[in-house]
Amino acid sequence: MRVLVLGGGGREHALVWKLRQSRLVQDVCCMPGNAGIARLARCVPGDPTDVAAVADFASRERIDLTVVGPEAPLVAGVADELERRGMRVFGPSRAAAEIEGSKAFAKGLMARHGIPTAAYAAFTDPAAADAYLTGRQGPLVVKADGLAAGKGVVVCGDATEAREWVRRIMVDRIFGAAGDRVVIEEHLEG
Repeated sequence: MRVLVLGGGGREHALVWKLRQSRLVQDVCCMPGNAGIARLARCVPGDPTDVAAVADFASRERIDLTVVGPEAPLVAGVADELERRGMRVFGPSRAAAEIEGSKAFAKGLMARHGIPTAAYAAFTDPAAADAYLTGRQGPLVVKADGLAAGKGVVVCGDATEAREWVRRIMVDRIFGAAGDRVVIEEHLEG
């Protein structure tokens, strides 16, 4: 079996390491990989979020299975395109990946289906988020809605700190487009 692993971090290194141990796997390549992964697999240049390029590569190289590590390629729809072309992929569809790609979507899904979660509100307007924070007490959590490389969630001690983070995320755009919308939620301990 020929396997393609998408990504280049520690998660993907662990995936490549384990896949290499299978007697069913003859070849592992990784896009883009890293220096550590290069000891175990053939690293190929490329952007895992470039859906067409990934699918073209997998087709050209006769990849039997693509394993997707990071969330961004899944949110971009790489699993959908590989499946559309009749290729095997380990990773959810774009629609299913939205639960990771949008904090507001995930919170809304939980609310609609009665899944316990912290009380929250989502905003695309910083002024509306600021108004929501008026009178709020205690710690709050501010989240950039989109993918922010694991950096988009901030636990704030009070509403003043939460306002500052809303400004940094939505106005200063420290997380880029991931901060087009923010989720503000109650802080839960435990």
